[in-house]
Amino acid sequence: MSTLEGRRIIVTAGPTIEPIDPVRFLSNRSSGKQGYLIAEALAARGADVLLVSGPTCLACPDCVDRVDVETARDMLAAVETGLPADAFIAVAAVADWRPAERHDQKTEKSAHTASLQLVENPDILKTIAGHRRQRPSLVIGFAAETHDVLDRARAKRLRKGCDWIVANDVSGDVMGGDENAAWLITGNNETHWPRAPKQTLAENLAAAMDDHFATS
Repeated sequence: MSTLEGRRIIVTAGPTIEPIDPVRFLSNRSSGKQGYLIAEALAARGADVLLVSGPTCLACPDCVDRVDVETARDMLAAVETGLPADAFIAVAAVADWRPAERHDQKTEKSAHTASLQLVENPDILKTIAGHRRQRPSLVIGFAAETHDVLDRARAKRLRKGCDWIVANDVSGDVMGGDENAAWLITGNNETHWPRAPKQTLAENLAAAMDDHFATS
């Protein structure tokens, strides 16, 4: 029997979008595939999974509850509403910034150089890792990097206050693709998962979590 049986796990997936006006928005290339596959792998081990998803074209995995959101602020609110939980996995590629002003009507071209003022979005991973009363016992982040992957991921784990971090190099075809390679950094150990289908990475992470709860 899996130690994840009946455990409440919240997973974020996909991009967030930050509207400029009713037509335009800021976002990124995340497809949501990795997060959805992780949610599916956890559910297959009997976990009670809440998937908080930005806009994607993916079907919700079987036996997974999904909440659809658009912005980073919406995603944070949905995650906090889903607490308490045994584990939280921040897979989503959350926009770091949003337009300071959202226009109600489509903005028109101007003869002048356009400028866009930005403000910082809430840091979902750091916020959940810093919860005092409802912090999940295992908080896992993802570090999507294009260079100095391990060093940057190690620093991010400490900076965010999360327990584990999954580091992957997204300089190639990872975002939107079907394969991924990663390092699992737990603080005590660093495990390399070579390039394989994203489903394999999802199953590796679920197995690592199973082992963690078996010994904790």
